[in-house]
Amino acid sequence: MLLNALYVDFNSYFASVEQQLRPELRGKPIGVLPVMAETTCCIAASYEAKAFGIKTGTMVRDARKMCRDIVFIEARPLLYVQYHHKLIEIVESCTHVEKVLSIDEMVCLLTGSQQVKENALKLAAKIKREINKQYGFIRCSIGIAPNTFLAKTASNMQKPDGCVVIEECNIPEKLYTLKLRALSGIGRQMQARLERYGINTVEKLYAANKQQLRAAWGSIEGERYYDKLRGIEPYYVKNARSSLGHSHVLPPEQRNVEGAKAVLHRLLQKACMRMRSYELLTSNIGIKVKFRGQPSFYAESAISATDNTLKLTESLEVLWQQYPKHGVEPCAVGVNFTGLMNTDEIAYDLFTAKPSVTEKKLNKALDILNLKYGKNTVYFAGAHEALKAAPMRIAFNHVPDLVVEED
Repeated sequence: MLLNALYVDFNSYFASVEQQLRPELRGKPIGVLPVMAETTCCIAASYEAKAFGIKTGTMVRDARKMCRDIVFIEARPLLYVQYHHKLIEIVESCTHVEKVLSIDEMVCLLTGSQQVKENALKLAAKIKREINKQYGFIRCSIGIAPNTFLAKTASNMQKPDGCVVIEECNIPEKLYTLKLRALSGIGRQMQARLERYGINTVEKLYAANKQQLRAAWGSIEGERYYDKLRGIEPYYVKNARSSLGHSHVLPPEQRNVEGAKAVLHRLLQKACMRMRSYELLTSNIGIKVKFRGQPSFYAESAISATDNTLKLTESLEVLWQQYPKHGVEPCAVGVNFTGLMNTDEIAYDLFTAKPSVTEKKLNKALDILNLKYGKNTVYFAGAHEALKAAPMRIAFNHVPDLVVEED
């Protein structure tokens, strides 16, 4: 079995970009926050901060206790996306990037002589060297293996700035040193499910057959996982995007009913523009509000497939009527569109009129004006009190389009 995948994982990416741009932050423990507030959490931490146990999800107050010298900075998503594209160019100058998997991860397929271990290691060293020439404080860990899954696993085995190879002759013994949660796709809930099937180590996971793993996963993904562990690249049918949305941690001044609602309107308008750029329609809208110390509020509604901001705004207003009256301060909000379909495959309801030419022209005009003259040139009034809120955010599996999503 040949070495087929080289996985590049940039270390503490957000914090590293900040240290690259701001020399005064180098060598210091840094926590990157979505908003500058004591009630939020770190979305990234530098390796100096990680040495104190601070990680993604650590609350600001807890981070201060763990490291009294920690420096908190507000995230700058636009910069992280810009550097993301620059780093792709550097890797591309060394070898082709097959797929970008997140803002800080990408995989390259090895071909020909690159599949020989010695040459693969030389390629990894070249990638690191070229990155270091331009951005000395942005480091990456590289994993090399027969498939993408094992290459990703290898990239996590030596951080920061490591390079690990998993060859066919290393499988499965090299994996036995890992905990279940160290494997991609096994989170807290999946670990609990596996343990119910008597699987509590990687060795037992590897020993399970396809049928046992399918039962544990409850889907064909279990069979795919069986293949992944053995260095086989599983086949996936490429499906259309299933959901699209935006969420935002509220800054202190908007942690009230009016502020939460205004930010929801802002998120909805951003999501509508993004959805139209993909030429998609949604048939379900959901809104969510998180509270501190109280269960989250969630409401959703099936709707006739649409990409019309006005119609979706009306749906949001209807859902908002269910907002709880307990008076607890909201801390985060989100809008999500599901049931997405392409504009050319929609079958309209018998009793629902098709979108008028006027509606289509209105939404197109909104997008053109905002793209040409800047976001919020034209907007619906519900978002008026939140025009500067909900800036670009970077999700794990979504790199924002700077043309459509830049604020």
